[in-house]
Amino acid sequence: MALRTFLRTLGAGAPSVDTVVTTARVQPGAPLQCEVTVRGGGADLDVERLRLELVVRAEDLEPDGSTGWTNPYVVTEATVGPFRLPEGETVVRRIALDVPWEMPLTHERGLKLSGSRVAVRTELAVDSAADKGDFDEIEVHALPSQELLFQVFQDLGFRFHESEVKLGKERWPDRMKDRRTAPFWQELDFWFPASWNRGTQELETVLITRSDALDVHPGGYPPVTLPAGELDRDAWRQAVEEHIRSYWA
Repeated sequence: MALRTFLRTLGAGAPSVDTVVTTARVQPGAPLQCEVTVRGGGADLDVERLRLELVVRAEDLEPDGSTGWTNPYVVTEATVGPFRLPEGETVVRRIALDVPWEMPLTHERGLKLSGSRVAVRTELAVDSAADKGDFDEIEVHALPSQELLFQVFQDLGFRFHESEVKLGKERWPDRMKDRRTAPFWQELDFWFPASWNRGTQELETVLITRSDALDVHPGGYPPVTLPAGELDRDAWRQAVEEHIRSYWA
């Protein structure tokens, strides 16, 4: 990663920080390992905190309700400190971020999902002044069970369009309030197959991932639950098709 100088208000003697994401490709439920190197400047400093944030591009964070990347949503974070940073010396901290099971995906079967962005952002606080660094973008790849679900949608003729991350439990329809634990969700938009006579209508699908199962919510309706430990392509395809057709006959 490029070296980034923080706290420029401290002048030429400001410390510098280099964050290396040692697992730049991660999956939901796995730790994201990072190594942060802080190099001292022209004077001894007391660092109040060193914080890493795992952030996503999400809707409704900007005042006008637009999608934000300059002001992303923090999914999880880890903080170390305080610690002493002597003049000219180097302090290295290894930090792990816990990636939740419901973490939004950026890739499935090696393909980039349009609309998805995830990054690690570093914050250093000295003398009550905090400075956030640039984004170190990472890839969140689908689990085998999630990849199978994308394959099933493809088998049924659906075409992936884009992904969006939305916020707020109060916006979650009552009929879907069963197993979601995060205050956000990833919406996966698919074009209906032409054979279903839906024109260009999209199917907005929400996938709630747990360690043992997937809940697939089509178009805001109750889910079909698929066992993560039983990756049966034919059975999944039949279950998903029957469930969707029960609402879109």
